[in-house]
Amino acid sequence: MRLVLKNFAKRYFEECNRYITEKGYGQNIKVLVAFSGKVIDDNYPDGVTEPQMTGFSEKELPKVFSRDEYKILIVADKYQTGFDQPLLHTLYVDKPLSGVKAVQTLSRLNRITTGKEDTFVLDFVNDRETILASFQPYYEITSVSEEPEPNHLYDLKAKLDERQVYVTSEIDAFAKIYFNPTTQMTVKAQAQLYAYIDPAVDRYKAIETEEEKEEFKKSLRTWTNLYSFLAQIMPFREAEFEKFYAYAKLLQTKLPKRDLSESMKLVDEVAMEYYRLQKIREGSIDLITGESGELDGLSEAGLKRAKEEKAALSEIIDVLNERFGTEFEEADRLFFEHIEAELMEDTTLQTQAKVNEMDTFKYAFEEMFIDKLIERMDQNQEIFEKILGDQSFGSLVKELMMKKVYTKLNETAPLSV
Repeated sequence: MRLVLKNFAKRYFEECNRYITEKGYGQNIKVLVAFSGKVIDDNYPDGVTEPQMTGFSEKELPKVFSRDEYKILIVADKYQTGFDQPLLHTLYVDKPLSGVKAVQTLSRLNRITTGKEDTFVLDFVNDRETILASFQPYYEITSVSEEPEPNHLYDLKAKLDERQVYVTSEIDAFAKIYFNPTTQMTVKAQAQLYAYIDPAVDRYKAIETEEEKEEFKKSLRTWTNLYSFLAQIMPFREAEFEKFYAYAKLLQTKLPKRDLSESMKLVDEVAMEYYRLQKIREGSIDLITGESGELDGLSEAGLKRAKEEKAALSEIIDVLNERFGTEFEEADRLFFEHIEAELMEDTTLQTQAKVNEMDTFKYAFEEMFIDKLIERMDQNQEIFEKILGDQSFGSLVKELMMKKVYTKLNETAPLSV
């Protein structure tokens, strides 16, 4: 999406269409333009409207943008608020923004969807100090890093190569499978990818000191983050970089974790291991009908606590919707209910809750929670992706669920006979 004034929006629209036609991209890429009123110029002395240029009414246009062929939307003073389109990934800004308007506009990108791992803003007009000042009132901590240096990408890659953890032939073999459009990401294909990753993991383990291992891991993570950023704004002719990027992203998830705190950081690992699967499989698995309201069981019938526990699960949904703008419904409560029931039945977790304070219990709980979440990922893909893709959202879900499970396990006492 590109933000400009409406006269420029029309010209951008015409130029983009000319370029797409010239390059022969017309079958795969189409452009939309959005502005209010009419644009009057030499070509249209009586003025031309948005619907006349796009062929769609203003009401239709946001929905049309969801279609695969429409990759670009050029806007002028529209859709800066209230436009909740998860497919928006990259924003090119060509007009002054400041204050709450800057926050509202740039936040159009803050919607998640399958396969969307990051966002990108390229601003041609505003300076970083203005944007920083605009966001500062809404965040406790805001920092600005130094400008990235493209040459550092090459220097860092050379440094990684020197460690000899990976070899070119393995990366090439990995890429032939990963980038093959006919590849179906079955268990067999996944195993083939890991077969080209595992030798590098073994070489990493053979590095003599922990300090050297951590240095390699940090450099690898820095390289992938830097390449992901720079590839958005400048062309790289090195196909090897793209192959290495895909390979390195998966390799990072397989390298041994240093300690417990690092082991708990599962977001990147889960996202990469299931990323290809998500790209191949579209749609969702519907919940089984007829189950709503029938899962509480009879053992708690007549007890006030049963009603309170059911309300607590509904409150989790309410809190998440209010804080993050999600639209989870009462039916989604069943997803949490199933996970909670399995956690409550786990004997290890029962013991941990009895003998530990909550601050210690959380380490056992979080690992078990993630395991249960992955097991049930197909039952509610939306919640699964939100928990693993949004750190703030995921942390709140785990905290609410942990407190609920811990309290219930400690309330449960053995029967005396």
